[in-house]
Parts: sequence; C-alpha cells; structure tokens
Amino acid sequence: MITYLGTPLMETERLKLRRLKRSDSQAIFDRWLSDERVAENRVSAAHRTVSETNARVADIAARYERKDFCWWGIELKATGELVGEIDLYDWDLTTGNSSVSYSLGYAWWNKGYATEALKAVMEFGFSEMNLHKISAAHNTDNPASGKVMKKAGMKQEGIVRHMIRNAKGQYKDCVLYGILQEDFLKMNFQKD
Repeated sequence: MITYLGTPLMETERLKLRRLKRSDSQAIFDRWLSDERVAENRVSAAHRTVSETNARVADIAARYERKDFCWWGIELKATGELVGEIDLYDWDLTTGNSSVSYSLGYAWWNKGYATEALKAVMEFGFSEMNLHKISAAHNTDNPASGKVMKKAGMKQEGIVRHMIRNAKGQYKDCVLYGILQEDFLKMNFQKD
C-alpha cells in the first residue's frame, strides 16, 4: 500500500530537492522550459512567454497541499540555482506502482545531476512511500536519458511504438525502464 507523504525537502551530496515556488517561474522559463533543446525531449512545447511558466508553476504550487503530489525542483546546493525538476506521478493503487519524469536545463546536462536526483526520488519512493515499482520512459531520440535511468539502477523493459506525440505532432517510440523496490533495496544494501 502506498504511503503518500507529499513533497518533502530532500538533500543529496550536491542537490536540494524542494518544492517549486511562484518566484521560481523566471528561472524555470529561462533555464529549461523555453529551451528548444530541452523541449525536444518533452511532450509539451517550449514556453514562448514567462506567463505560460507562471501559470504552470501556480498550478504545481496549488497542488502541494495534496499528499499524493510529489514534484520537486532540483537546486544546486553550491550556488542555489534551480536547474530542473523531477516528479513521481501516475499512481496505481492496485499494484503500488508509480512513474517518474525529470527535466534539466541544457547547461546542466552530463554532470550527473539527473542521476543524483533520480536516485534520491527512488530512495524516497521505495523507503518512505513503500512503492512496489517505479517506471520511466524516454523517447528513442534521447538515449542520454536512458543512461541516467541505467546509472540509477533501472532496467530496460521494452520499447513502445508511438507511445507519445510531441508538440510538433510527431509520434515517438519510447524505451521503458523500471526498477522494483526489492531490487533497489538489494542494490543499495550491497554497497554498504
């Protein structure tokens, strides 16, 4: 059974995972939501105006009162810069499964931040929320996201043809990844 805990503050070695605030809108717009390079790997189009981002952040902030809402901003501890976001969603109460997604500003790609954030969210999901499985997907044009998932311990489970339709109206095949609670716990206990 899933234990919903909302969106608590979490810290890793280099990151602070925290709730988004309305005052974050400009940084979110500037650093990833308006960037076409980031939007290429998202279902929604790049934002054209900060007012689009304001509306999105206001919607996210309004949901934080719900215990079944888990959406974090990814902040660098060293600089205080907000560089991305990560969320757990798509709860299946029958199986105890959930999905995870993340976006990171282009300037912070290939620095290990996405993997670090993903591991922290998986730890929270399995250890605190008692999730059975966490799944993720990336379109086949974005193999770097698959590397993030593998580094975090997820296993490739298959490819779904035309799983998503992007903002340009193009259908994209997606690679599915997943990790079970038992595998995550074994993997992490064996390291100690």
